[in-house]
Amino acid sequence: MADLRDFPDQAFSGVHHGPLQAGEWITLQDSKGRRHSVKLEREKIFHTTKGGIAHDDLIDGPDAVVIKSKGGVEYLALRPLMADYSVSMPRGAAVIYPKDTAQIVTMADIFPGAKVVEAGAGSGALTTALLRAVGVHGQVVSFERREDFAEVARKNVTGFFGGEHPAWRLEVGDLVEKLNETDVDRIVLDMLAPWECVDAAAEALSPGGVFCAYVATTTQLSRVVETLRAHGEFTEPRAWESLVRDWHVEGLAVRPGHRMQGHTAFLVTARRMAHGVQAPRKKRRPAPGAYGDDYTGPRRGDVGEDVPKATGSSATDT
Repeated sequence: MADLRDFPDQAFSGVHHGPLQAGEWITLQDSKGRRHSVKLEREKIFHTTKGGIAHDDLIDGPDAVVIKSKGGVEYLALRPLMADYSVSMPRGAAVIYPKDTAQIVTMADIFPGAKVVEAGAGSGALTTALLRAVGVHGQVVSFERREDFAEVARKNVTGFFGGEHPAWRLEVGDLVEKLNETDVDRIVLDMLAPWECVDAAAEALSPGGVFCAYVATTTQLSRVVETLRAHGEFTEPRAWESLVRDWHVEGLAVRPGHRMQGHTAFLVTARRMAHGVQAPRKKRRPAPGAYGDDYTGPRRGDVGEDVPKATGSSATDT
């Protein structure tokens, strides 16, 4: 693969300046907002219902131009932003969408120079954001159980950055079995059962480090939160989701858009306490029956603390 970076080697931002080059991805957008991702290649033609667009008409030309198809329809041609690239990249596993990626990078406090462990890598969408955030002086170690998904992630990440990112290591295998990192600043888990990795994450994280899990269902959400509480050496977990709604703005017609990006997944974060230190317990009065006879999930009492069950209307502080 040709090295397409035109920033200094130490940047590895995935951002390009200057004329468009063969091998780059661009986004073509029509007047209705429909977008097409196109990889520029010499002597190729992108076909539309309104005629073709020759790649050679874009290659060696400037970014952010309007080009007409053979049928006379105008298309806006732009280099994709990272958010555009992540939703259009070839997929093995489903990608984490930009609205959640932004929450992870900010709320898990991914910073330049950070040492981050990620599992699973999926198609590499979150990985690109993590690598851009940590920079070349940080480190991202990605675990992916499936070799075919790992290969898709590798191609997508190297395609975005124009080469092998020096801060990235991709491991094929189970995080619990293969994780031997220490002094980790952040751990981000996008997997079916992140609660199975809590003990391993606790061993790897530095005191004050951030645990972050991305889960799709309320059942997963409950299990990972209660497992963090049962472990005892994490701060009280915080759980939330983000919803994004566009707005229509045209003169005096200002109103919410008809569609929105609703539920994609829940996010959970917690901070690692110093080894051997129990976090103060948050005083809460659970809903009647929350920890009743039907509840079979993890409990803080599992680690030796006497925690009464909350049943009926006589629930006590837990």
